[in-house]
Amino acid sequence: MAAIIAFHSFRGFACRLLVTVSLTMPCAPALQASAASADDGTQGLAPENLAIHGQTTYVEQEDDGFHAPYRGPNSLSSDIGRETVDATLYLGARVWPQAEFWITPEIDQGFGLDNTLGVAGFPSGEAYKIGNNQPYLRLPRAFLRQTIDTGDEREAVVGAPNQLAGSHSLDRWVFTVGKFGVTDVFDANQYAHDPRGDFLNWAAVDGGAFDYAADAWGFSVGAAAERYVHEWTWRAGVFDLSNIPNSTHLDPGFHEFQMLAEIERRYPLFGETGHLRLTAFESRGRMGLLNQAIALAEATDTIPDVAEVRAYRSRWGGVIGWEQPITDAIGVFARLSKAAGNVEAYEFTDIDRSVELGSSVSGSRWHRPDDTVAIAGIDNGISAVRERYLNLGGLGILVGDGKLPHPGAEQIIETYYSVGVRSWVHVSFDYQWVKNPAYNTDRGPVSVFAVRVHAQF
Repeated sequence: MAAIIAFHSFRGFACRLLVTVSLTMPCAPALQASAASADDGTQGLAPENLAIHGQTTYVEQEDDGFHAPYRGPNSLSSDIGRETVDATLYLGARVWPQAEFWITPEIDQGFGLDNTLGVAGFPSGEAYKIGNNQPYLRLPRAFLRQTIDTGDEREAVVGAPNQLAGSHSLDRWVFTVGKFGVTDVFDANQYAHDPRGDFLNWAAVDGGAFDYAADAWGFSVGAAAERYVHEWTWRAGVFDLSNIPNSTHLDPGFHEFQMLAEIERRYPLFGETGHLRLTAFESRGRMGLLNQAIALAEATDTIPDVAEVRAYRSRWGGVIGWEQPITDAIGVFARLSKAAGNVEAYEFTDIDRSVELGSSVSGSRWHRPDDTVAIAGIDNGISAVRERYLNLGGLGILVGDGKLPHPGAEQIIETYYSVGVRSWVHVSFDYQWVKNPAYNTDRGPVSVFAVRVHAQF
């Protein structure tokens, strides 16, 4: 009841804040261009010089009374519930030809289950690592994007959050600089990338082992360059890491940073366009090696702490992502991600390798075009040395039951049904089943239930 009262109070504030905002915003606020091909002879939509969009999302989530014979500092609690709510304004302006500046003030409130601890593939992408009982204001994005056309064939660009309406050529350069999310540009997927509109699980919306540069809310300062040529796109970027792993503060001056590269190939199949992406990253910063932390703990008869052995080094990883529409209403997708298993996870979560496979179906097949039903299966794993580190009492970013005598893969099934109540409101019912939470076969399985209300102002 307290959560419902808090939601209504915050919702009223959000509605007053966003009363002048557009009513046509799509769900996913990504930075990659979402373009609709123009008809023959059409040069695109009239260029948009100013835009205001907005959203508010409420998620109520709880788990069941699962088997838990023991717990540690980072364990998931049995039979608890939490809520999160946020409201975002997307304010954009064309500052010169083909250049856009966007700023997105946001208000957040609430907590994830156990303050976002206990499961490596955490059940809510709307829950940050920082929670608060009272609404607080922050600025996730403030960036400039410059597009340089290099071809004659053009397509229309539909106005959306972080994207002004207009047109651009199929062959082009795109440069983005400022504060934004690494996953705004890299590891995109039309079916599994937006916890406000599709899957909620962290390892579903992005590659589970994609340890991308970010503060505790998932954003960083950096620059990205994209080159579109026919069916190919090449991307590269550099971003600030946190000043220490999993921190609320970014490292000033790029002393600790991450470099990324991505290749995307678009191809025709079943009369639709599929996408295959290969993303690679290298983080350079003060990180600890798990085997060194274990050796120090054994020598001093203490619990291993990777922070005690941090030194400047690198952590590599990569993601293979695939999405394929079968028809205009049915799509399938998959991700395979891997990262170095002896280095501490720096920003995202405690996953060294992850496999994801799923499908999304539009309700147009049963005369509900605004509805969506989807399902995904996820298998997360960690290295043998990380298993040993956790068994000796070491703590990761999200996991740590105090011991791990019987490790196993963390396996997750998530399914949701999103109901288009109005053109600007969707209500989703989400269920997740988690086997071996935090890689611990002694605990669980866990059922997690959620209701999500997403309004597009």
